[in-house]
Amino acid sequence: MERTELISDAATSLACENLDEETLFMVSQTFKALSDATRIRILYLLSQKECSVNEIADELSLLQSTVSHQLRFLKNLRLVKFRRAGTTLYYSHDDEHVVHLLTQAIHHASHD
Repeated sequence: MERTELISDAATSLACENLDEETLFMVSQTFKALSDATRIRILYLLSQKECSVNEIADELSLLQSTVSHQLRFLKNLRLVKFRRAGTTLYYSHDDEHVVHLLTQAIHHASHD
């Protein structure tokens, strides 16, 4: 067995031993967030650039209320963050790991 396989196997074993209830819940919530097409579109857009609610609504042809609702869900999971500029909130992704999961899933889906 190669060294990288041994390291990977050891990391996997260690990770499986540490799957407490809180970790399991957070993993399931992350996948729940990625199971909705609208949230996927929003997260993908925010992985490319920072946007206000109105910019997201315009770019994705969604209602502002829909975007706000989905951003609240994503913010509660700490998948997106915001910064305030005057009266406008600008959103961006908050977890590079989730962006990596998302891009890997997109890559996987685009291959036959």
